[in-house]
Amino acid sequence: MRAVVFDKTLKYVEDYKKPIPQPGEALIRVTLAGICNTDYEITKGYMGYNGILGHEFVGVVEEVNGEDKTLVGKRVVAEISWGCDKPDCEWCAVKNYRHCPQRHTLGIWRKDGCFADYVTIPVKVLFEIPDNVTDEQAVFTEPLAAACEISEQLHIEPCQTVLVQGDGKLGLITAMTLNSQNYDVTLVGKHPEKLELVKGLGIKIVLLDEFDSKKYDVVVEATGSVSGFESAMVHTKPRGVLVLKSTVATGKELNLAPVVIDEITVLGSRCGQFKPALRLLERHAIDFSKLITAVYPVEKSIEAFERNKDKDSVKVLIKF
Repeated sequence: MRAVVFDKTLKYVEDYKKPIPQPGEALIRVTLAGICNTDYEITKGYMGYNGILGHEFVGVVEEVNGEDKTLVGKRVVAEISWGCDKPDCEWCAVKNYRHCPQRHTLGIWRKDGCFADYVTIPVKVLFEIPDNVTDEQAVFTEPLAAACEISEQLHIEPCQTVLVQGDGKLGLITAMTLNSQNYDVTLVGKHPEKLELVKGLGIKIVLLDEFDSKKYDVVVEATGSVSGFESAMVHTKPRGVLVLKSTVATGKELNLAPVVIDEITVLGSRCGQFKPALRLLERHAIDFSKLITAVYPVEKSIEAFERNKDKDSVKVLIKF
């Protein structure tokens, strides 16, 4: 089958072995996939992963290795992590499989990803796409679910103010998601053309150069930079919450004194549940069409990765 593989270098191949579904798994024919910055970070050595990349996709179930064939022929999306399900696993026992030490993570850790004609995934983490949701909207389910996790982890009161830092794909999706949940959201970023993408949705948009020192009840850091984290501390009210939505790995010294002085709660936030994300899409509460920068056929997937690097790029899709 055709696949986009990382093995020290990124390459497109046409002779990758088609996977065979194991008990409890489904064989899914991929129709559309989205490039995430995590995919790009893997090509720079993140997680030490080698194999097929990709974890954001839409596909059609062609086969199920198990008794329940309900999903055969259905369009689906999938959560990207699943646990070991062993009886003695304290994480899987409470359905917190996203943190199971023996988990598999699609296209990131111990499991070939979705940038291929076919992928096998456990049926337990598959979700049928509502009929009124297009593939182009459904392919955003994974990052949308990640944004929804903020309100899953944290109760934000209606009168509280929320600041999202960063106008990349993560920041834009997070701001749009929190806005669709009727929160008071301000988005700050460096790129006017990206901020324009959410203009008119009710989100307050501010260029970083024009941003004042106003403080917010909740600050979501989505720039992925050390300076972003430092700025987030400055803009969080005393006893407010700073949500880290992007990973920041650095050897640079970081002054955490404001966290103690202002008694700031720092909340790490990663993957989310798919059901609430699909409900938002089904109700047309959110529209991601403006975030699609380009769609490439799988044969031009290397070009798609290069396009993803451009500063003006938001979401690049690969079509199968």
